[in-house]
Amino acid sequence: MLKKPKPVPCILTVKDVFSLSPHMVRVVFTAPELESRPLGCEGANCKIFIPNKKQNPEDLIEQILNGPRPTVRTYTVRNFRKDVLELDIDFVIHSDGGPASNFAMNAKPGDFLGFRGPSDVKIKDYYADWYLLAADMSAIPVVAATLEKLPRNAMGMAIIEVQSEDDIQNIDAPMGINMNWLIHSDPHKQSRAQEAMIRAKKFPDGIIQTCIAGESGVIKSLRKFFKDETQIPNDDIYISGYWKIGLIEDEHQAQKRLEK
Repeated sequence: MLKKPKPVPCILTVKDVFSLSPHMVRVVFTAPELESRPLGCEGANCKIFIPNKKQNPEDLIEQILNGPRPTVRTYTVRNFRKDVLELDIDFVIHSDGGPASNFAMNAKPGDFLGFRGPSDVKIKDYYADWYLLAADMSAIPVVAATLEKLPRNAMGMAIIEVQSEDDIQNIDAPMGINMNWLIHSDPHKQSRAQEAMIRAKKFPDGIIQTCIAGESGVIKSLRKFFKDETQIPNDDIYISGYWKIGLIEDEHQAQKRLEK
């Protein structure tokens, strides 16, 4: 099977920045190239390329295309308004300040970064009788986007872990989704609270679809649970480790490739 060609990289320019909560910032980007991006890409992955302080946009594109590769991170398209060429990316703000977090904390209109994407959305069709969604703060954008796309009569459960009560967001979820917010104040320490809730849940009969993402150690355990202890087909399970305690993204991605 032929690989789908990578989207051509472009430059996104910061249009607006605002705080969603104490630990999350939304950056609104714009670019004429967004005209070619598909509607409905909310929840899809994208790559962002962080410029160094001396780079102009042309130099950054040259580096993305021909190397050496600039600092790259994987993020999620939270909102896309094609009619006004705006795309939102939500950034978790870390106390130890990685390159993407630092970019978001200091971003102002006119700043720029490189962009490639989006990839395909995680769930293309919604046909389940019951949905299970779970996220830590890194994965709120994909789970929130998925909740907003669900049929309005959807039934299910969402479990979202945040660092404080002030990080709880208003999400336009269907009335039939039972929303559960858990507080885990130290993301540097692994939390098993979500996993415990999922394991304790008696899943209903019928078709179940999942959208679950978060810290890789927790995800690895949950993936084994779904494989060994449930009858949910693999095609109906989206579950992904977005990060791993103690590893930067390049190290985490290398580990994921080894584990496949």
